Amino acid sequence: MRRPAPLRLSVLAVTALLLAACGTETGRAGTGDTGAGAADPPSATQVDDPGKDGVRITALTLPSASPSPSPTRDYSVSADSLDLVADSGVSASYEVTNKGTETLTYSVVVTFLGVDGGAVTNQTATVPGVGPGKTVRGTVRAGELPPGAPRVTRAKVLEVTKVPASEAPTEAGTCPASGIRVSADKGDAAMGLRVVGLHLDNCGTRDYTVEGYPLLELLDDTRKPVTGVRILHGSAEITTGAGPDNPPRPVTLRPGESATAGLVWRNTTEFGTAVNVPYVRVRAKAGAAPVTVTPNLDLGTTGKLGVRPWERAAG
Repeated sequence: MRRPAPLRLSVLAVTALLLAACGTETGRAGTGDTGAGAADPPSATQVDDPGKDGVRITALTLPSASPSPSPTRDYSVSADSLDLVADSGVSASYEVTNKGTETLTYSVVVTFLGVDGGAVTNQTATVPGVGPGKTVRGTVRAGELPPGAPRVTRAKVLEVTKVPASEAPTEAGTCPASGIRVSADKGDAAMGLRVVGLHLDNCGTRDYTVEGYPLLELLDDTRKPVTGVRILHGSAEITTGAGPDNPPRPVTLRPGESATAGLVWRNTTEFGTAVNVPYVRVRAKAGAAPVTVTPNLDLGTTGKLGVRPWERAAG
């Protein structure tokens, strides 16, 4: 008796089955549906926003069906993998107009607001090299929203910082002509104590040596020098909670190695005028090219900022 031939599926057949199960279109799930319950494509609403410091929101895009709490999903199907990426579908279009006389790099914080007027999420966009009198447009996405977040109804510009393009921190993954990348982290705060880390990466091809403390210039919101603040070597006069002050010593970084330093202060407010320092111009050492970072030092009325020396980064 002749037995039936075993069932064999080719790779193409398996792929066809996967596509049939997950939807034949590659893109946002639901956008190709026409039956009951299908989600309408996102729609952009024009926004009349006065903006802030030359930056304004021009349009807000919201999914018609489920704007906030339930993130939509992007699917990409292949015979080898099923890739899943979460996104709320919420985005804001913006424009940046440089009304100054020098080329600037902007950092723009956009806050997405819910029906109750509260912030649902904040997102930051970096807009490099905007020339004098020029306008640059872009879009910032809200990304995946927190579970149970209220429906997003509007967006606004929360914060704008701008530095000369020649002094802007270089994005991770790129290397300036100097071969040295300087940046600041978001910092840490505990019981009125503030600590922001400075990072020095040798992304070039030659060894680079630093010794001692970063050189700092404190600048106000118009990037003019701030007076009346003492820059201290070490943090002992400010706190003992940040750990002991190590003595400065030479640090030679081979290509790919990094060093860290730190800014330490308290934002105590007593008698006098509180001082805020939105910009700090940093030189890794004398003669190095300046990099302007934006740690937003809220120094209170203390009038003191501690700086810790360069040390080789762990790992």
